[in-house]
Amino acid sequence: MAQVTVRNIVKRYGSVQVIHGVNVDIADGEFVILVGPSGCGKSTLLRMIAGLESISDGEISIGGRVVNDVLPKDRDLAMVFQNYALYPHKNVADNMGFSLKIKGRPKAEIDAKVKKAAEILDLGKLLDRFPKQLSGGQRQRVAMGRAIVRDPQVFLFDEPLSNLDAKLRVAMRVEIKELHQRLGSTIIYVTHDQIEAMTMADKIVVMRDGKVEQIGAPLDLYDNPGNVFVAGFIGSPAMNFIKGKINSKDGRLVFVSDTGYVLPVEEGSIERGRPVIYGIRPEHIDIAPDGLPATVSVLEPTGSETQIFARFGEDDIDAIVKDRLTVRPGEEVRLRIDPRRAHIFDRQSGARL
Repeated sequence: MAQVTVRNIVKRYGSVQVIHGVNVDIADGEFVILVGPSGCGKSTLLRMIAGLESISDGEISIGGRVVNDVLPKDRDLAMVFQNYALYPHKNVADNMGFSLKIKGRPKAEIDAKVKKAAEILDLGKLLDRFPKQLSGGQRQRVAMGRAIVRDPQVFLFDEPLSNLDAKLRVAMRVEIKELHQRLGSTIIYVTHDQIEAMTMADKIVVMRDGKVEQIGAPLDLYDNPGNVFVAGFIGSPAMNFIKGKINSKDGRLVFVSDTGYVLPVEEGSIERGRPVIYGIRPEHIDIAPDGLPATVSVLEPTGSETQIFARFGEDDIDAIVKDRLTVRPGEEVRLRIDPRRAHIFDRQSGARL
């Protein structure tokens, strides 16, 4: 396996620049996920690492070797695509061993590596089947097996689960994470699904508009988002944001929304009168008699918890509680916010204060 280093990478299509000086360090054996909304540049960056896109400026090294001008086939990478990219006329065994066959490897070696990969991915009984005879999850495992038999320095995954249904995506997340733990491989994985990123990655790279917004461990990004974008992108359901100002009340620091609602703030050095955005995650709000009155708009019970869509005056608020509620839309609940879990962002720059 190998370390991957991305230094000041730029990508231009003519006069249009889509990647803006990206820097990422990926350690040997690390599982790194590039995440962000559609069009943020994550797949383009992955394809540049793979050699499928040219580099306009900057440097990419794999295992200490600069690969800017190295052909994809010589970078010792294996890529798993969103659409599986299997040969429909070849069976599972032939699909998995094809890259070794075109390299002229002995048949005994190919068979041994295919068998080993099939055991890892529970494909042993499917080796004689053709792609059309497989489910989506089985096809994805075959695509992974084809990558494994190459024994590459780095695995690249480009949104591999987006074509699967919700239940199968959960199962495949577990399989890919177990595969990483078993092989100790370096993995770079692209997704727009922040749940995939949170549950699978050792390190997450959050991208927007061709730039890196923040890099960190999943829970570090969740607990300490660097700005409003990261705070809103990481975590499901998304963080609540309310615009207002920092003020004083009875000698204590408080947040006053633009519509006049007062919310608690942990004491700090934020100056009074500063325009800010108040952020609180739905799961950090609970129901309590001493809470603030909110008018219920919609309740969504899921069994284990209840999601409450409500309003603090004119401001929307989303809460997730363990209680099973009987209140109806239009009725009042009292929601308590722990100021220690609140995040304050500068209103102009979006940076966390």
